[in-house]
Amino acid sequence: MVKLLSKRIGQLFLMIWSVGTLTFILTRSLPGDMAFRIAASRYGYDQTDSAAATLVRRELSLDQSWWQSYFNWFTDLIQLNLGKSLVSGETVWALIGHQFMHTLSLAVVALILGILIGPPLGLLAAQRPNGLFDRLTLVISTFLRSVPAFIIGIGLISLFAVNLKWLPAAGYGSWQHFLLPALTLALGLSAVSVRISRNAMVAVQQSEYYQFSYLKGLNQQQSFVRHGLRNVAIPIITYHSVQLIYLIEGVVIVESLFAWPGSGHALVHAVIARDVPMIQGTALIMGDLFIILNMLVDMLSSWIDPRINHHSEGAA
Repeated sequence: MVKLLSKRIGQLFLMIWSVGTLTFILTRSLPGDMAFRIAASRYGYDQTDSAAATLVRRELSLDQSWWQSYFNWFTDLIQLNLGKSLVSGETVWALIGHQFMHTLSLAVVALILGILIGPPLGLLAAQRPNGLFDRLTLVISTFLRSVPAFIIGIGLISLFAVNLKWLPAAGYGSWQHFLLPALTLALGLSAVSVRISRNAMVAVQQSEYYQFSYLKGLNQQQSFVRHGLRNVAIPIITYHSVQLIYLIEGVVIVESLFAWPGSGHALVHAVIARDVPMIQGTALIMGDLFIILNMLVDMLSSWIDPRINHHSEGAA
């Protein structure tokens, strides 16, 4: 466990440097005048001219060379100082602290819904491989996986908000606002987890140790709880750890679609406004979240199946 933690912490520091550097390069490479974009975000495009852009450029020292700006950013990063927003003037930590909790709550609800939808359907489909229900889940999961998240979101809005009028189409404030954006993310996650769970359960059912459990007098439910649950859980957990990047990427699109006041929505506005500190800070936090969640998944997998630690030590 100590080796796992040290490895993940090393990845975390490497990710912070690489994501921050890449974000710095990309934002500096975008076409257009950065000072004009920032001034337009502050005062509006109708009130922005070359004089306003010049004042912003001098105020924020945007006329510095790239290596001076990069050195100043890296020095602040070492001190855990993400700077201030170039548009609002508030500290990046304060803005992210407010937005990130909305993103985290949405991601957690989506992950819970994805786990409640995908694996149970996969386990049911495994009871009769190549049966009608199995083939139906294959068609549905293939369709959902091939459709972008914003198309799924628009479909859910059209059905539940526009036609049925059961749920709000966008916004934040009550538990009803969670359902459509979380379900949009959850359907994308569960599209493949259905098949992963189905294949894992079929493999376990065909194993010798699982067949032997019936010879011991255990019924189907007892065999699953004692001999199948842990073995099926490993590939399911592994899949969700890999798909966490889909969840984090999808948050950016889904939050913009549903006007959710989270980090993904703020990141889109920061890119438009060329708010470099906000872009770097938000990207770093989302990257950190991915590393931390993967570390927790690795720890959970090691607890469920201790053989993983032995295999890792043997490979080392």
